[in-house]
Amino acid sequence: MPPAELPPEERYKKAKEICFDLLAVRARTQEELRQALRRKGFDEETSETLLGKLDRAGLVNDAEFAELWVKSRHTTQGLSRTALMAELRRKGVDDEVAAQAAGEVDRESEEQMARELVRKRLGSLGNVDEQTALRRLLGFLARKGYPQGLAYTVIKEELREYGAESTLLDDAVID
Repeated sequence: MPPAELPPEERYKKAKEICFDLLAVRARTQEELRQALRRKGFDEETSETLLGKLDRAGLVNDAEFAELWVKSRHTTQGLSRTALMAELRRKGVDDEVAAQAAGEVDRESEEQMARELVRKRLGSLGNVDEQTALRRLLGFLARKGYPQGLAYTVIKEELREYGAESTLLDDAVID
């Protein structure tokens, strides 16, 4: 039965059940829950009433979600601040809250993660030529959201450490 056909108290109860089921899997933003309820056909009034109560109860907190998301995704996926901000925005987190959470990843941490990612990837590149390795590594870090200058610097240094006599990046000028 579509939610619009349910009595108000049943509609609210069903919406609450959907939100609790989603929150049982992982933390969610208010916008994620709002979209889920919209997809299920719930009216805005029911959704906003429920989301307000969940917020007041501390079950939905976008700032806390953003902080946990940044820690998790930076550590497990190796995403840069830029990529993390984009993900948080897609999840409906306010720009200011997203920027504050992503700001927890400092430049040193971001560089260290880029180095770890490059080292791991270097081992799996096998016997490809230097130009191919360089292209693949640059693309890999770009997809993770790393700035071009940082990517060039890290790859250049890691290729040298890995044993490349010279790199194609030696003469590159990076802004």
